[in-house]
Amino acid sequence: MQKLKPKIEANYPRSVKLDSDTLTLRLMTADDSERMLQFARDLPPEDLLFLRMDVTKPEGIQQWVNNIKGGQTVSVLADINGEIAGYASLHHNEVSWQRHLGEIRLQVSQRHRSRGLGRILASEVFQVARELGLRKVVAQMTPDQKGATATFERLGFQPEALLQDFVIDRGQRTRDLVVMSYDMTGLTDRVD
Repeated sequence: MQKLKPKIEANYPRSVKLDSDTLTLRLMTADDSERMLQFARDLPPEDLLFLRMDVTKPEGIQQWVNNIKGGQTVSVLADINGEIAGYASLHHNEVSWQRHLGEIRLQVSQRHRSRGLGRILASEVFQVARELGLRKVVAQMTPDQKGATATFERLGFQPEALLQDFVIDRGQRTRDLVVMSYDMTGLTDRVD
């Protein structure tokens, strides 16, 4: 991924109102490792079922930080009164055949759900994707993740695929995977 454009960096940190709270949006750095580890360990087990790396362990957080340093990931954190309340990440690999794509991953602490924080974080990282010039952004979830589906639908994402038995949880149960996407350019290679 190209070095973060100065315009993206200039957007952070900044304050946003959320109900009666003021939250701070900022970019994640290596200095956040311990706090992110605690954030992940405080998540309910069902939120950890489908993570691509185990962020409840220091090695998983280190891999995440390495991805940020290497330019494959941009993560926006939401701080409320010194507590990490959630994050949204944009993952991108500029050397792959999918270099025009970014993937959004999002997590909000149980305590701060149903307040619109997920929508704020998703919107933030969606804007990062625009600034980076990505052509298409995807989000993946299981069909039972209704809140995530609703958040991305409000942003204009459309269901693209339903892959049956495509992911497996920690209890060895397979589940379907929904892939939603947003075409940033309005162009596709499809011919009507």
